[in-house]
Amino acid sequence: MPLISLVRHGQASFGAQDYDALSDLGREQATAAGRELARRGLRDPHLMTGTLTRQRDTAQLLAEAAGFTDPVREDPRWNEYDHLALLARYTDPVPTGQADSRAVQGLLDRALEAWMEDTERTGPTGWATFENGITAALTELTTTLGQGRDAIVVTSGGVLAALCGALLSLPPAGVVALNRVTVNAAVTTLVVGSSGTSLLTFNDHAHFTSDRRRLLTYR
Repeated sequence: MPLISLVRHGQASFGAQDYDALSDLGREQATAAGRELARRGLRDPHLMTGTLTRQRDTAQLLAEAAGFTDPVREDPRWNEYDHLALLARYTDPVPTGQADSRAVQGLLDRALEAWMEDTERTGPTGWATFENGITAALTELTTTLGQGRDAIVVTSGGVLAALCGALLSLPPAGVVALNRVTVNAAVTTLVVGSSGTSLLTFNDHAHFTSDRRRLLTYR
């Protein structure tokens, strides 16, 4: 049965002028994830990524470290939601001097849950459009794999949470809880069987244990 390894991008540059760029640590994380995926012996992996810089760069570093030579294909449906737009729409600004990653994460948790519960917002900025785009991208990917090929998709924490939430039929609070604990460059694995696609493992970051524990980050 085909396996799909969903990889969260490496650490982005929180607080920098260009958040979308990988940090130096994020680049190390991407390389470590690539080595881990090479160790797993995936079958002729189909490589996919979103179009955000942090996703594309993670995919490239991962592929280089793993020795994967197939081209990395891009699909914007694997892109993260616009967290700045959500914060502006559903929360108050972070007080001056408190704009650290934990403060922002707390506000984002509330904004994300409010977005999912906002049934009046439809169209391209609605939660349903975001979730449906992700599930459609997954369905399209599974149809291309056949029985002898696996896939690797580099995406983001919100996408992972939304997709796992859909597979497990979780309420909004459950999706938020998954989103909060996604580890940079962790691997979530799906298995594609005759009865559909199922979640096999979530947020596996064993490649960041022992002497590599310094690579473990959530934001």
